[in-house]
Amino acid sequence: MLRKISGITLACCTLLTACATTPAIAPITVPDNLNVAPGQTLSLEAKATGVQIYQCGEAKTDAGKFVWNFVAPQADLFDQDGKKIGKHYAGPTWESTDGSKVVGAVQAQSKSPDANDIAWLLLSAKSTSGIGVFGMTKSIQRLQTLGGAAPSDGCDQAHLGQETRVPYQAIYRFYSAKS
Repeated sequence: MLRKISGITLACCTLLTACATTPAIAPITVPDNLNVAPGQTLSLEAKATGVQIYQCGEAKTDAGKFVWNFVAPQADLFDQDGKKIGKHYAGPTWESTDGSKVVGAVQAQSKSPDANDIAWLLLSAKSTSGIGVFGMTKSIQRLQTLGGAAPSDGCDQAHLGQETRVPYQAIYRFYSAKS
């Protein structure tokens, strides 16, 4: 029995040592074209988990060719502790559980390091409402995307109008004016 306890103790000590020496997550290197304007400060960083919705349609530039066109995002937003704090949907809109909202407009984009991931973005606040966390937002960054890119195939005459939902994750950073 003593040997079993010693083995468990050793395993626990090894696990604790590994956790204590695990390197911190590297900071996000933001491309220059996605930096926010001076005079803004980070007010919230949230992780989004959800889908990017696409619809099969005719290509605008090439008659007879079919492409997946972006429709809207649909995701939940989580804080650093994993608690759901809001949602992200068409607009693009971010809505907090406190009732505040921000609608963004894309200002700049940068390709993701992986072609299967949607682009990183800088958005400006087109409109805000409420007095909560999103009520004073000036800029939004979408960074560290995972997945979400439109499918490269499966859109043809037979699938015209069909929707597909592609899972994605991203980090959203919200900035407000320095007070």
